[in-house]
Amino acid sequence: MLQRGRLAAYLEQSTRYIAYDTRLGGRYRYYRDPEVLGSELGLRYIGDMDRLFDSYAELVPTMADFYREQFPKESTDSDFVYRQAIRAKAFDAVRGVLPAASLSNVGIYGTGQGYEALLLRMRSHPLPESRAYADLMLGELRKVIPSFLKRVDLDDRGVAWSTYLATTRSDIGEIAAGLFPGDQPDPAEETAGVQLLDWDPDGEVKLVTAMLYSHTHVAEAVLEQRVRSMTVAERLAVIQAYVGERENRRHKPGRALERLTYRFDVLADYGAFRDLQRHRMLSIEWQQLSPRHGFTRPEAVDLAGCAERFDEAMERSASLHDALADRFSAQAPYAVSLAYKVRFYMHLNAREAMHMLELRTTPQGHPAYRVVGQEMHRLIAEQAGHRAVAEAMRFVDHSPEPSLERLDAERRAEARRQTR
Repeated sequence: MLQRGRLAAYLEQSTRYIAYDTRLGGRYRYYRDPEVLGSELGLRYIGDMDRLFDSYAELVPTMADFYREQFPKESTDSDFVYRQAIRAKAFDAVRGVLPAASLSNVGIYGTGQGYEALLLRMRSHPLPESRAYADLMLGELRKVIPSFLKRVDLDDRGVAWSTYLATTRSDIGEIAAGLFPGDQPDPAEETAGVQLLDWDPDGEVKLVTAMLYSHTHVAEAVLEQRVRSMTVAERLAVIQAYVGERENRRHKPGRALERLTYRFDVLADYGAFRDLQRHRMLSIEWQQLSPRHGFTRPEAVDLAGCAERFDEAMERSASLHDALADRFSAQAPYAVSLAYKVRFYMHLNAREAMHMLELRTTPQGHPAYRVVGQEMHRLIAEQAGHRAVAEAMRFVDHSPEPSLERLDAERRAEARRQTR
């Protein structure tokens, strides 16, 4: 909810690099919803959450030992670099045990308009935590930009707007529940992690048209007709000239690539979704998190002999969710571990796809979202038939999972420290 707005900048702590295995002030770092704690389920909530974090704390050193055996330290690496790479690998393997209630710090930098829109959304949300934090943020923001937030809690302005958002959400939810009562996932669809649902068969013709448009003086319809008469080789020459010799993934072609769009339906673990959801220059919508789609267990967890402990944590997570669901439907997803899958769609143009897929398939990326990016890239080339577009995304990395994802990054960081 915090990071949904497009017109702001966000920075969040990552479960990939921050350990959640210690208690701060005697408490593990997870959200304690006042309504849940005040109910007869309060003690169970605390007990099950603590057990999930206990499982995480037990698995991290076990997986670190496993990776040290698999990937011995090289003589050229310092103890610090090696230790950091091993820790990151262990965190990646077991972060799926952490529940969605896990706390992290989020920094937001935005404009008055952006904050107003954020607060209106938060105040309309069914989750009590969202509404509580909206009040806290409004109090702080009014200390510095009061004039931008006058309308947020006026009955005929912001309150009416938030009520409208809440009402439409509730109304469409009731209709959906009536149309799909007790809907269960189709087992055949559960195996389809990434599906390309919509694309333009004439996409590359329209792409070439868009690439030439600003360099001509004719109407787009006339230009497109001319492009259709071109040979495949001539069109490829235009695309190659427009894309140019990209030396790294930060060299982005122009906005002509925004002429093409792709719509994907994705089923991935919640941890991967949270990383992909941060790409705000696209349209993304998700279904409520629950255990209904099953979970993913990293192969390394099996190899390390930790599958049973991992699965026990998943069962505890699902059981707590189901106990909360009837009375606390909005809060029940707090109990769901990050390894459980969630379904979401991503609708994006080719330019944003280039940025996202090249970034999220880098070797240091988490395996859970690397495979999503790799499959999206393959579908653009093979199913949509947009091979020239896929080839322009030349920094999409299809290599298998590397040994220690963070090792090269830690080496570079240490080299910079030594230079300073």
